[in-house]
Amino acid sequence: MDAKAECTQGIGVAGESGAFKIQERLQKRHQERAEEAERRKEAKESRSVAEEKGEYFSSTFDTERASIEELLSSCTGADRAVVTQTLEEATVKTLQLQKFLNDSMLFLTQYELRRAQDALQKLQTSSAEIREEALPKKKFAFRARSKATDKVSAPESDTPAASVSTKVAVAPAVSVQCGFSNMNNVCLTKTAEEIHKQDVLLTHLTNCKVRLFGSPSTLHMKHIDSCEILCGPVSSSVFIDHCRDSTLAIPCQQLRTHNTQDTRVYLHVTSRAIIEDCHGVSFAPFSWSYPTLKEDFIVSGLDQNRNNWSQVDDFHWLAAGTPSPNWTVIPEEDRKTNWEL
Repeated sequence: MDAKAECTQGIGVAGESGAFKIQERLQKRHQERAEEAERRKEAKESRSVAEEKGEYFSSTFDTERASIEELLSSCTGADRAVVTQTLEEATVKTLQLQKFLNDSMLFLTQYELRRAQDALQKLQTSSAEIREEALPKKKFAFRARSKATDKVSAPESDTPAASVSTKVAVAPAVSVQCGFSNMNNVCLTKTAEEIHKQDVLLTHLTNCKVRLFGSPSTLHMKHIDSCEILCGPVSSSVFIDHCRDSTLAIPCQQLRTHNTQDTRVYLHVTSRAIIEDCHGVSFAPFSWSYPTLKEDFIVSGLDQNRNNWSQVDDFHWLAAGTPSPNWTVIPEEDRKTNWEL
């Protein structure tokens, strides 16, 4: 009788234990389903927020871009004073639009980011072209001097301008607004006073050494071959197109590089560096220095303590998880530190 009771009691305990385990599993499964549903809800809400932010960005950006384009269009046929004032207003608005883009980069898709950056580049290029056409500076060229004049000016040979090779006398030295064009085998300098907050354009330079002091608004470099170009802090963007076998040192907010090969870039960039259709491009931290560099950083508005020089996006390399073969980091032992002319 006692054995039978003990057996019955054991079966009852086992049944209760099994029922408890089943209930525990059901509760655990229910909890997991609830957590998964909550994760899906949060993900959906996050996507919705991102979509809303993207829609707001696109709408606001397009409105501001159209406003700047309208300003630039109004320069056609206007007198010099009106063009100057309009271009200043367009430059301010473009810088504000660039800041709006930089503040929105975290939630933009790569397509939206590239579209906005291309639009900004077109605005800045249009502004530079209008300035070049409507507000041209007088063209100048180095003229042959008499022997007497040469003798008088000879002691000044230690100045940067006079350190140009003897080929300078026949070089087609033409200054286009603020910048240099169509020059070979020369040393060129722009002072901070000449550059201050202007768009700078360098085109068709071969085997030149260029020093740009101060803080430009934007810097455009096109068709650069075997040159060394050093520039002070650029408050917005630097655009490079068709550059080869050159060395560049630039601080800027954003760098866009196209159709460039075998070029070394010593970079300080506060947002991102972007390359397209490039190969053999290498990067290192910006290392050029001159006495008023710190003051020029302040004028430019760039953060001297924030440098994303090694964060390079290659828009034509889409293999996720595999580094682009089109750019590299310059090894420390190979980095240039002496920038004397």
